[in-house]
Amino acid sequence: MNRQAQAVVLFLVGGAMVHAGTTDLYLRYVKAGLQPMVVGAGVVLMVAALATVWYERRGSDPGPGKEVHAHDREGHVHREPRVSWLLVLPLFALILVAPPALGSYSALRTGTALQAPLAYPPLPSGDPVRLSLVDYAGRAAYDHGRSLGDRRIAITGFVALDGKGTPYLVRMALNCCAADAQPVKVGLTGRIPPVLQPDTWLELTGTYSDQQIKDPVNKGRIPFFDIAEARPVPTPRDPYDESWNS
Repeated sequence: MNRQAQAVVLFLVGGAMVHAGTTDLYLRYVKAGLQPMVVGAGVVLMVAALATVWYERRGSDPGPGKEVHAHDREGHVHREPRVSWLLVLPLFALILVAPPALGSYSALRTGTALQAPLAYPPLPSGDPVRLSLVDYAGRAAYDHGRSLGDRRIAITGFVALDGKGTPYLVRMALNCCAADAQPVKVGLTGRIPPVLQPDTWLELTGTYSDQQIKDPVNKGRIPFFDIAEARPVPTPRDPYDESWNS
């Protein structure tokens, strides 16, 4: 592609990044703390595209008193295949179609990433006490529920059903971006809803269960949660859990 066409594509890439960074779209790709970098990178690309156009026009201007012969112009003309403009289609897809966050398909094919917490701070006030799924899973699996006691707990995640129909509540945890997202899984017991659809987001209220199993993918620990009440909730603004690096 010639310089002007390259500048157009570069400008569109930058514009797509600015669009993603100024809406919730960027949360489908990177953690929330990287928003300034996404917007900044987009602005830099747009400025670079405008500078490319300016320098290209400046270089083609012979200035006063100078002429550019026709054969000189023709000698530098290169026809690029029009199919190269298909490169912009992914950009329009990024702007117009928001990709879904990683869900049950990825979760069931990846071993749980649950890690032992460094500490078990006191639970916040409230009844039920609201914990992230990762926080509950760490306390249940490695502290054996001692820091949870008999408190009523509320956790949120999406449903995943394995090949046998066994239900899990899952949250994808990430360190940097969606490419390194890994699932943390919690098994379900108690008053399990009779109908569960994969990737449905639920808020569960219940208590600690001492039941544990090994993840068949990587043999990691999967603790359980004893459900007393379940209700569907909308997909959260940020579908990923960032508590490991927040």
